[in-house]
Amino acid sequence: MAYEGPGLIGEVLAAAGHSFHLIRTDLGDDLPEINQMGAAGLDGGIGGLVVLGGPMSVHDSDEFPWLADERKLLAAATEAGLPVLGVCLGAQQLALALGAEVTTGDRPEVGLGTVTLTAAGRRDRVLGPEYGGLAGTDIPCVHWHGDTFTLPPGSVHLAATRAFPHQAFRAGRRAYGFQFHVEVTSGMADGWRAYLPEGVVLDGSGLSRVETTGRRIVQRFVDLAAGS
Repeated sequence: MAYEGPGLIGEVLAAAGHSFHLIRTDLGDDLPEINQMGAAGLDGGIGGLVVLGGPMSVHDSDEFPWLADERKLLAAATEAGLPVLGVCLGAQQLALALGAEVTTGDRPEVGLGTVTLTAAGRRDRVLGPEYGGLAGTDIPCVHWHGDTFTLPPGSVHLAATRAFPHQAFRAGRRAYGFQFHVEVTSGMADGWRAYLPEGVVLDGSGLSRVETTGRRIVQRFVDLAAGS
């Protein structure tokens, strides 16, 4: 969707000198072919995937046929060892693609909040404070979801909340699913205002903390994707 843009992910990629192509499946853009994936993006291949959010469910494939094709692409990219990041719906898509189950939670989780890192999350190269550069075991973020997922077989559980225990996972070395949002900028939050439930506000110091921490997390993922 238009308001689910790359935010900090695009900013960090551009600042690091990496090019990326934004695909709008909601506008009919075609997904890349699986055979276009290449090691580190060599020979014109895909160097990695970032799959963002949207208002639909992973189970809405009859209405949105591209959902099934996106899952095939995510599974193939993960199998190939490419860097993959799924955010919100993208995390649910990644989880389902890797053999997990996606269901509806007891109630939606929406607004400014935090996720708590697991022991493995605290040691993780992208999320963990033990790797350096981040403080504490609670990550400030934006929540906006009603669905949840089980953990894909063989994945590592990285973060949780009380209402939605599976908030982040890593599959292999470079495939990550974040149920929560750390890519939100103040500009994105302004664009979301008309779509948020009544009473939910994204601004002030809470949003500033999300941006500050989110930029560090995204930078870590980009560094990992680049092999540094």
